[in-house]
Amino acid sequence: MPDYRERLWPTPWIYLSSLLLVPASILVLAPVSLPAGIATGVLLYLAVAGTLTLTAPVIEVRDGRFRAGRAEIPLDVTGEAVPAEGEAARAERGTRLDARAFLVIRGWIADVVRVPVADAADPAPYWLVSTRHPRELAAAINRSRRPHTGSGPA
Repeated sequence: MPDYRERLWPTPWIYLSSLLLVPASILVLAPVSLPAGIATGVLLYLAVAGTLTLTAPVIEVRDGRFRAGRAEIPLDVTGEAVPAEGEAARAERGTRLDARAFLVIRGWIADVVRVPVADAADPAPYWLVSTRHPRELAAAINRSRRPHTGSGPA
């Protein structure tokens, strides 16, 4: 069982705004064929909605590893994870962003977690990952990266 798991689903407004593909297709294709415009619009909407849904990345902390989308890293080569919300998250995605950072960010999710990479062989200085629960994700990463000792105090 994972210590933390989240799928970065698109927000409902993304799906609603994608519905504008239907009337746009009708307007473009109506002079040629109204049924073709309707069919094209519906197919475009289904393709966009399906792609957004199927490609939503999973963020997971499990078995001493951190996975963001298709990439994963052992937690023993990471530093202390730091959650960023609001203006701090905006700065992390903007003015504070290092071009070498590994990113799994989604525009419809405002908050992020920054996970430093302590492996000198890794070209990315840190991972920056979108999350709807930055404190919980950072806590799960930080708990999982601590060395586990025996069953209790000596």
